[in-house]
Amino acid sequence: MGRLFGIPVYVSPTWFIVAVVITWIFEAPASQVVDRPVSYLVAFTYAVLLYASVFVHELSHSVVARLFGLPVRAITLHILGGVSEIEREPRTPGREFLIAFAGPLLSLLLGAAGLLTTLFVTLPPVATLLIEAVTLANLVVAVFNLLPGLPLDGGRMIRAAIWKLTGQPRMGTIVAGWVGRAVAVLVLMGGALAATYRADDLGFGWVSLIWSALIASFIWVGATQAIRTERLRDRIPLLQARRLARRATLVTAGVPLAEAVRRAHEEGSGAIVIVDHDGRPTGLVSEKAVLATPQNRRPWIEVGDLSRGLEPGLELSADLSGEDLVVAIRRAPASEYLLVEPTGGVYGVLAVSDIDQAFAGV
Repeated sequence: MGRLFGIPVYVSPTWFIVAVVITWIFEAPASQVVDRPVSYLVAFTYAVLLYASVFVHELSHSVVARLFGLPVRAITLHILGGVSEIEREPRTPGREFLIAFAGPLLSLLLGAAGLLTTLFVTLPPVATLLIEAVTLANLVVAVFNLLPGLPLDGGRMIRAAIWKLTGQPRMGTIVAGWVGRAVAVLVLMGGALAATYRADDLGFGWVSLIWSALIASFIWVGATQAIRTERLRDRIPLLQARRLARRATLVTAGVPLAEAVRRAHEEGSGAIVIVDHDGRPTGLVSEKAVLATPQNRRPWIEVGDLSRGLEPGLELSADLSGEDLVVAIRRAPASEYLLVEPTGGVYGVLAVSDIDQAFAGV
């Protein structure tokens, strides 16, 4: 949708599903203050304002993260709200707490501003309805995000507190992750109770049950992912680009694929790198593309046709290891990377599949 403070903003297609549902639900109260079909326009306006509030909530996380020097990849609005993609974790629990608390704090401030507006400003009925609804939504968003479990903001604040007390960020993540799982179960149970209580209102009952199930699954998956990631993080210091690298065979782009594969087997290489006539690397040959090419076609296909140019981020230092290696890969997702020596020479190729096996302990 554009950029704000240099941060790309995306809206998932699933937002339109939510917009339709919110419009359908909010049309009933809107029809009390304005006639149809204008009531549908008012209801859709509420859906837009609601997600604008969610966007401001996420933007506050991102802005505070940027103030602490953390790169923010993007802000994405989706069916269950929004997410700020912060590439690195804060280095201190205090910064973790402030980044997490920024979102609920701004939602509370928006809710307070709306509340003051409704109390002291006389507005037309439609504006009053929208402001009251958005005010309530911001307060609900703030309170919900303060629930003490990952991946919610309250979970990150709990993680920061435990990190501060114990000096172990891993302990904070594990505890906050298990609390997040408990919160997911409680949300699902709450939705089931609401659906049972409003069984006479079939529409409301089903919507509350389905919505609570979606939110509970989001929290459960996020909490589980946080726990799993923390356990995998124990293996990050063991990741060394040099140790995981495959030896590379250097060929020019015009060499037939069959000949390039023959040379690689002869040299005991696990990867093929395209070089120009001066020996400078220009591309990486996709292992998947090679394996997908039938043997009888390989003599007639030039190896350059199966290569990918060395775009920014695909050339990494062979000395990278640990968290630095993970950050470099996260910055430019690909299946293979060229590893170079400090002198500029080719050391080898790093395949993401080998990193995955290292994480899995294979």
